[in-house]
Amino acid sequence: MNIKKIRHIVLGILLGFGLCCVAQATIAPQLLQELAGDDPDTRIVAVNAIAALANVEAARVLNALKNENVYVKDQAVFIVEGDAAIDLRTGKISTLPDGADALTINNRLRGALDSALSGMKLFSTDRTVRMAAVHDLQQQATAEQLPLLERADAQESDPQIKAQLQLLIASANLQSPDPVARKAAVHSLAETTNASLKPILESMLRQNSDGSYMEPDESIRIEVVSTLHALNGRLARTEFVGNLFYGVSLGSVLLLAALGLAITFGLMGIINMAHGELLMIGAYTTYGCQLLFRHFFPQAIDGYLLLAIPAAFFVSGLVGIILERTVIRWLYGRPLETLLCTWGISLILMQTVRSIFGAQNVEVANPSWMSGGVTVLGSLVLSYNRIAIIFFSLLVVGAVWLILNKTRLGLFVRAAMQNRRMADCVGVATGKIDMLTFGLGSGIAGLGGVALSQLGNVGPDLGQSYIVDSFMVVVLGGVGQLAGTLLAAFGLGEINKFMEPVAGAVMAKIVILVMIIIFIQRRPQGLFALKGRSVE
Repeated sequence: MNIKKIRHIVLGILLGFGLCCVAQATIAPQLLQELAGDDPDTRIVAVNAIAALANVEAARVLNALKNENVYVKDQAVFIVEGDAAIDLRTGKISTLPDGADALTINNRLRGALDSALSGMKLFSTDRTVRMAAVHDLQQQATAEQLPLLERADAQESDPQIKAQLQLLIASANLQSPDPVARKAAVHSLAETTNASLKPILESMLRQNSDGSYMEPDESIRIEVVSTLHALNGRLARTEFVGNLFYGVSLGSVLLLAALGLAITFGLMGIINMAHGELLMIGAYTTYGCQLLFRHFFPQAIDGYLLLAIPAAFFVSGLVGIILERTVIRWLYGRPLETLLCTWGISLILMQTVRSIFGAQNVEVANPSWMSGGVTVLGSLVLSYNRIAIIFFSLLVVGAVWLILNKTRLGLFVRAAMQNRRMADCVGVATGKIDMLTFGLGSGIAGLGGVALSQLGNVGPDLGQSYIVDSFMVVVLGGVGQLAGTLLAAFGLGEINKFMEPVAGAVMAKIVILVMIIIFIQRRPQGLFALKGRSVE
């Protein structure tokens, strides 16, 4: 670390300490002189010292400097606001003197200004603003900002923000000229999970061309190695938990997408290529409910999802019943014709939606209670919308199990599946059961569309992204088996998320497909074998 840089760091600390002890509206003339100087390093130190004042005048000066509205003449510094010029030393308002030169800023100074203005948000009365400022500064904390950070830490009362501020102070102290401060900073960072600090710590172990280390103190280098080991362990655990969570999240989405298909394909033997479009209809129904609430009940906009869930189920179910009564019931026992026909229906449904809503994607906003997330392990954010979808998918599975195993409809469905002729003989209206079963599977697909609308934009091609994955889940789990569908969905979700960082998203899909093909070759019945089949 060169002498000039040490001088500037010490100057910034002294200026910030001295100025923070004085509660005044104006900025010290010495600091203004530093700001108007020609040395870029000195100007950056002055910017951070002004930010450490954390008052209205400091914000006014820094914003004016960022907008290039600061002028200098004969060591007098002026802020131009409209046609008026304000002398920062005296507070006098006049016109801008002739010959005053504008203070120009380069990219480096502009970056320092952005950091300083972000740092001043640490003194906001809004906790959310302060937490956002802490996250912004995690990428750019420097030793010059220590006065600002230390003052914010002294005033902070929130334990979570205070802990983050102390980590910021430690990361800034990595550039301190004091070996004791650097060593203490390295030691305290062993508890962090901030991956952006890894390159800084690793650079301290780097050797120069002459064989010397960037960090000359050997005891500090030993501490850096220990901290890096602890940091790598924490990051590995965080990544593992993150992959586990997002794997469960993906599995819940696949489960909702495949659950309806497990009924129409698994129980009824219908290869429904329009299943993805039933998902899409559920998503667009959610969008329609949002528009309805936004127009008629804007104060209760967060409640649109409570209407969207039953609406999507009934709309998609009704579309499914219409398809079954008009087209599909004539194609039972003819899988190839069913495949081709439902593929054509999927194209018709997509074009219909394009004609009504347009070809562009539409946005379905999360309710406020599903926005944000919970932070675990220091830096891993588990979003509320994904957590809600995980529980929602399990509730839907439980409801389907109850319908199929504890209701009269479920009894008739299982009877028609296991021996259709015998069910006919004992008076079961198998045609009506087929209609209701297909409607149930279609309605469940609509519920999957509700969930998908909370994770991304909704478009006419939404269902095309999930139809292949849905068939893979049903076939792998075992045709007609809810337990197999559940295990297959979450299993594929976990495998996919753990393989993506290693092989990439495309290669992970290919590997999963190959694995399923090999598995089906060895065990054609899937994870769970079906006990009986419908007899025509």
